[in-house]
This record gives sequence, structure tokens and C-alpha cells, in this order.
Amino acid sequence: MASGFLKGTLILTIAGFVVKAIGSINWILLSRVLGGEGIGIYQMAFPIYLFLLQFSSAGVPIAISILTAERLAIYDYTGAKRVFTLSFWMLTATGLIASFAMYFGADWLISSGYIIDSRAYYSIIALAPAVFFVTLISCFRGYIQGFELMTPTAVSQIVEQLLRVVVMLGAASMLMPYGLAAAAGGASLGAGVGAVGALIVLLYYYWKLPKSPENGESYDGIQESSGTILGRLIRLAVPISLASIMLPLVANLDLFIVPRRLEAAGFSTGEATELFGYLTGMAVPLINLATIITAALATSLVPSISHALAKHDKQGIFNRTAGAMRLSFMATVPFSVMLYVLAGPTVTLIYNAPKAEAATQILAIASFFLGIHQVTTGILQGLGKPTLPVINMGIAMVIKVILNWNLTAIPTLGIAGASYATVADIGFAALLNLIYIKTYTGYFLDFSILWKNVVSATIMGVLIYMSYHTLAESLPMAVNFILTGIEGIILYVVIMVLLKGLNRQDGASMPLIGRFFR
Repeated sequence: MASGFLKGTLILTIAGFVVKAIGSINWILLSRVLGGEGIGIYQMAFPIYLFLLQFSSAGVPIAISILTAERLAIYDYTGAKRVFTLSFWMLTATGLIASFAMYFGADWLISSGYIIDSRAYYSIIALAPAVFFVTLISCFRGYIQGFELMTPTAVSQIVEQLLRVVVMLGAASMLMPYGLAAAAGGASLGAGVGAVGALIVLLYYYWKLPKSPENGESYDGIQESSGTILGRLIRLAVPISLASIMLPLVANLDLFIVPRRLEAAGFSTGEATELFGYLTGMAVPLINLATIITAALATSLVPSISHALAKHDKQGIFNRTAGAMRLSFMATVPFSVMLYVLAGPTVTLIYNAPKAEAATQILAIASFFLGIHQVTTGILQGLGKPTLPVINMGIAMVIKVILNWNLTAIPTLGIAGASYATVADIGFAALLNLIYIKTYTGYFLDFSILWKNVVSATIMGVLIYMSYHTLAESLPMAVNFILTGIEGIILYVVIMVLLKGLNRQDGASMPLIGRFFR
């Protein structure tokens, strides 16, 4: 677990940071090239693109990784290859259908009035090929992850983003003399070119995969029929896909409820819109930062848990679950405290919106719950129970709607009420997942580890609060913020070591730096 699972998580985490950094820089530069109007034209095609990707591939990569890991656990390499072959042809078909639908449906989307600006036509047809190639990418990534290899996914993500950015900026700049519509269409070409580059990378790693077990073991059992494999793929993929749809559904419910209830609380339409922006456009993206690590954890967990399940290794499942939860604590608890303490300078420096501090502070605790929810969802998916997280999210969504409706309309709460509803939503969904994980693995929250994280983060929070405010008058805000953040990380690690929440064995188990602790 230490050498494989942690290494995969670290690789995906680094890739996640790199991809997000490249994407942020690209968005800044692209905004300068296209301007607000050009960005608006570019964005009009994107919801169609994302919707068709949901149709063509959502949920399938995780399903492929689960079935592949199961086959490999019993040394059935032939069966694993059959999973890939059947998945490949299925996704090729759905990808082509979705891609052609986007290309040939572009005229209808505009003539019907669904997309109100006809200038988005070039962006729509430019994105159409990307639907097909991204669908194929999902097949290769799912299969390779079934081997518990995360480097190919990480490398392909970085290559995809780099090519996408280069083409987006280059094509947009070259086509700008021909008008905003052409420039936005040129920018949209980046998605397809990036996907082709990622596909080439994955093909390289695919051909390097072992064709048989290295230990000489062989499988002599009965091979599943094609119908059985496809049936299992669909049964696994559909609930996973539904889970991915739940988040935008919740966002749309927020859009419908929160501004109206803010107006009921006495805020004007303009004030309600502004407060809604603080919550959804500023505070929520900040709490998602910590999920780069927990999302990587969840991705690594799925094939790892499936592999142990296929071998009937209950202790291995428990160990992987406990290890992942421990890593989640270390990633999210200090982040939550640090974001709470430094909410003011964070929203001021990033958004120039100091009024977003209150919503950000309330949502800071949601980082912890969100991390737990992502990791527990990955565990349940690896256990072959993908429907449970969907049901749990649905129940939590109902609770959120009720709290949003009632709390947001209280004048003394306003947007704070909506923030509390979001925390309750994520927290309740995570709790329900944990209850099921206790049932299937025997693991619940390890409070002997959790309290050390909480105490370390709390002490760190008090010290960085004092430090930041002491230096506020003598240092520029940005410098003070960066130094305080570095100080917080160091303090947290030192206090965790003193409380024996971290030890030499933890250091030795880490990829890349582990040799320095042995």
C-alpha cells in the first residue's frame, strides 16, 4: 500500500496542481485575447460539450478500472483485456454518436433559440471532435488505472492541458482579425488537439502494459460472457454517472432558491446577486482547492479496493480505507483551519472582495467534510456499491433545500444561512457514506488520529492568527499572507510530530522522499 497507493496519490496530486496552474494562467491570457464578449461566446458551447460527455462516457472509466482490477487480482489477464476491448467499442460508438450530434446539431441549437448568440456556431462545431477523443481517453485511463498505475493518467492530463492551452491561445490570436466568432471557435479547437495528444500518450503506456502475470500465476476459471461484462459495466457506470450529475443539480437548485430567499430576507435584487456570487463564485471554489488531494486519493482507491475485494482480503480493504482516511485528515483539517483564519486576506488577494470573508469562513469547515465525502465515495465504488453515494447525496440534497429555504430568508443570517446549508449538505452525505463503510469494512472515523490533527491545526490556527495580525502593519498583505501560510504548514507538521501523529515510518512510506527517513 505504501509504495503503490501513496505513490499513485502523490502523482495524481502533483498533476492536479500542475493542470490547475496551467489552466488558471491560460484563462487569464485567453480573457485578454478574447475579452469578456469573446469569452461569453466561447462559454456558450461548453455546457453542450459537457452534457454530451456525460452521455458518451460518464461513469465508465471508474467502472472499467473496477472490473479490470478484479480480473487482475485473480491473474485473469485475458479477462481484463476483454473488459477493455468491449469497453473500447462501446465508447467508440457512444463517442461517435455524441460527436456527430454536436456537429450536425449546431444549426438547430442556434435556430431553435437554445443558444441565443449565433456567433457560438464555430465554437460548437470546433468542440465536436473533442467529444469523441475525450471519450476514448476515458476508456484508456480507466483500463490503465485498473493496473493501479497512475503515472499515465497524470502525464496525459498535463500533456492534454499544455496542448490545449497552446492551441487555444494561438488559434484565438491568429483568428481574431476575422472576428470574435472565429477567434472563439479557434480557442475551442484546443480541447480536441489536447485530447489527441493525451490519447497518444495513453497509447504509448497501453502498449507497455504487462500481458501476463510476472509471477507466472495463471487463471483457469470460466470467462465471463460479453453480455455479462457489458451488463456489469452499465450497472456500475450509471450510478457513478448519476453522482456526477448531482453536483450541477444542486448548483441549479441553489441558483433557483438562494437569490429568491435573500430577497425574502429584505435584500434588493442587486444585493442578493452580489451575495450569491460571494458564496458560489468565490467561497465554494476555495474549499474545492483541498479536493485536489482527496480527489487523487479517491481515484487511486477505486482499483486498489477492488483488487483487495476480488482477493477477499478484508484486512487489506480495512488498511487501505484507514490509510486513505488518515491522509484525508492531514490534507483537509489544517486547510480548513487555515482558510478560516486567513479568509479575509484570501478573498481580498484573490478576488478583491473582502465582503466574501463571512461566507468563506463558514464554508471552511466544509473542506473537511468534502474530503471525507470524496474518499468514502471512492471506497464505496471500489467495493462495488456505487449506488449508495448517489442515494446519500440525494438525501443530503433534500436537507440542503429545506435549510436553504428557511435559513437564507432569516435577515440576520442571509447568505450565512445558505453557507450553513452547504456545510450541512456535504457533512450529512459524508456521514451517511461513513455509516455504510462501517458496515462493509468495519472502519469508522479513527478518533485516535483525528484528534491529533484537530489539536495540531487548532494550535497552528491560533499562532498564525496572532502572527498575521502582528505583521499586518509592517508587511504588505501578499507577503504577510504567503509567509503566514508557510509558517502554518511548518507549525502543523511540527506539532503533529510532537503529538506522534506523524513519525519516521510515515516519512519512510512517502514516495520520492521516503529514502531520507529510512
